[in-house]
Amino acid sequence: MSNRIGKVAYKPVGVLLGVAAGTVAGAIFRQVWRIAAGEGDAPSATDEERGWGEILAAAALQGAIFAVVHSAVARGGAVGVRRLTGHWPD
Repeated sequence: MSNRIGKVAYKPVGVLLGVAAGTVAGAIFRQVWRIAAGEGDAPSATDEERGWGEILAAAALQGAIFAVVHSAVARGGAVGVRRLTGHWPD
């Protein structure tokens, strides 16, 4: 398989992995927030009852979890493509 074909073949796989990463990251964030804050739901940015600190802390935690999960899934997908095709998807 040529490198160009490998890149094209990886695109739909990358999209599916991205969706899966977002789903997994959301589930992890909900569990972490439940443990950290002792509440079921994280605050929304427009929640009048919550303060700036709580809203920004929740957003930072959610962003960090998403970035780590997304990077791990994307890297794992790239490694898998390299193992299958012999080429790294750029």
